[in-house]
Amino acid sequence: MGQILNFDSGRTIVAADYYDRGTIILHWVTAALVGLTWTLGQCIDFFPKGAPRTAARSVHILIGATLVLLLVARLAWRIGWGRRLPPAGSGALARTATYTHVILYMLLAATLLLGVANAWIRGDTITGLFKIPSLAPGDEVLKALVEDWHGTAADLVVAVAGLHAVAGLYHHFRLRDGVLRRMLPMRDRR
Repeated sequence: MGQILNFDSGRTIVAADYYDRGTIILHWVTAALVGLTWTLGQCIDFFPKGAPRTAARSVHILIGATLVLLLVARLAWRIGWGRRLPPAGSGALARTATYTHVILYMLLAATLLLGVANAWIRGDTITGLFKIPSLAPGDEVLKALVEDWHGTAADLVVAVAGLHAVAGLYHHFRLRDGVLRRMLPMRDRR
């Protein structure tokens, strides 16, 4: 049994209720990269055409590729290598948390797949070093459609992640149940 901790709500949880280090690292790195790549995606068209815009798109694509690998690592960790994650609550609260996480994973996967499709349909250049072959040369309608879907999916990821963050803050400040604390990257959570 883990160390017993008390929170303001009077609810007692044990240290075993905390997420493992791997889960915490994967969560916060994913959150940071999603925020960074979404922000960059919103700003790409502000860069001057030519090398600056190509560089911005290249960074966006490379972060997206990193997120693909990170999503695979998160799924593998969650399915088999990480310890069973403690529930965020019970009843409807736990079901809502579970559904929210499933939706986030699905939206992130869809966004990343659409991003890969977008890069291949556009035939993007990565940092001027190599060019991704275009799967649909000259098909401007398809390019616009996939780019719009990718952008919409990315906006949905950010919106749902924002609600997820608000829920964490609600747990922390209103419910005072320690749910947010167990995801914080700190060694001593007392």
